[in-house]
Amino acid sequence: MSTQHLTPAVALDTGIGFRRRALDLLVSLVGLGMLAPAMAAVAVTVRLTSPGPAWFRQRRVGEGGVCFTMYKFRSMPVGAGGPELCIAGDPRVTRVGGFLRRTHIDELPQLVNVLRGEMTLVGPRPETVALARRYPPACREVLRHRPGMTGPVQVRMGTLRIPAGVAQEAYYLTELVPRRVGIDLEYLANPTLRQTLVLLAETMALALRPSQSTDDR
Repeated sequence: MSTQHLTPAVALDTGIGFRRRALDLLVSLVGLGMLAPAMAAVAVTVRLTSPGPAWFRQRRVGEGGVCFTMYKFRSMPVGAGGPELCIAGDPRVTRVGGFLRRTHIDELPQLVNVLRGEMTLVGPRPETVALARRYPPACREVLRHRPGMTGPVQVRMGTLRIPAGVAQEAYYLTELVPRRVGIDLEYLANPTLRQTLVLLAETMALALRPSQSTDDR
């Protein structure tokens, strides 16, 4: 799908590089192998505390504008509805879901997306299709790149916060998206293995301090 209109087209190959792809494969394979028992326990907990499946599946925009199904542990009741955005203090989030989001445990199933090459460890967070269609033209460049489990935006901007009394999606698209895209593109201009490892380490450090949890868009 094209990055501008999200209509069928040949995906643009921005390439994440051999070393970054090797790191993706190593971390996703080892991570899924080591974390499988813990992830199974999380899945059981989600199902016992909130009726419905343990997994949350959603179509997101991937590399070159090609959509894919992103996986997470479910953190809201089934059929919660509401805005596309989930901001700090969102009342739709369950008690267990709040813990999963603060610690980013809800993101662990995305290791499957990384293993399959739909995502990378570090890159722009994958946007929803509905919001991506409304991106300002100057910001659509970021949709050409492979999305990541974490990225510089999550480390530098922290939890997604929107002032009270404003239209959430409009504020996000006009005020926050340009800032987020600028930060992401600065990294993507030269995404070295060293920078990638630094961002992974910073993300892990923040995840261990839930009060300063990162934005998991």
